[in-house]
Amino acid sequence: MKKSEPQHLILRNNLLYWGDSILKCTWGKGGLRQDKVEGDGATPMGRFPFRHVYYRPDRLERPTTHLPLQALTQDDGWCDDPNDVNYNQFVKLPYQARHEKLWRDDHIYDIILVVGYNDMPIIKGKGSAVFVHLMRPNETPTEGCIAFSQKDLLQVLNTATLESHLIVE
Repeated sequence: MKKSEPQHLILRNNLLYWGDSILKCTWGKGGLRQDKVEGDGATPMGRFPFRHVYYRPDRLERPTTHLPLQALTQDDGWCDDPNDVNYNQFVKLPYQARHEKLWRDDHIYDIILVVGYNDMPIIKGKGSAVFVHLMRPNETPTEGCIAFSQKDLLQVLNTATLESHLIVE
């Protein structure tokens, strides 16, 4: 029996594709860039594997996925300080270097799909915390991530595997 090909999340010509579905999305306010750097607000172009999923257990049920999954806690963060040894990595708060809180008052990080951007190896200043997460209600651009609806993200997670990628063209 032939193994089926993995699905990929593809941003092409301002449209986001997942299999036969076209999903409404937003991306970085700095546009799409081949040469992303920390703080430019751009979404990096390229092919990035799916790594891990975080979710807010107080706001939604455990998502169905084949990907590694972890419930967020209030002391979870992500280091975005290029001068820190834990740059572009998950950290526990309080944390001494610049970081993002993953437990937010708004809902954009209720589900976070971490993609393998700038992580093997990590290059200081090349960009951090590039995620797939939930879109803001007013559909404004992100700080460099890809964002779309909870319904669509749950659909992606339901069939995604560690062989799936985010492809930004």
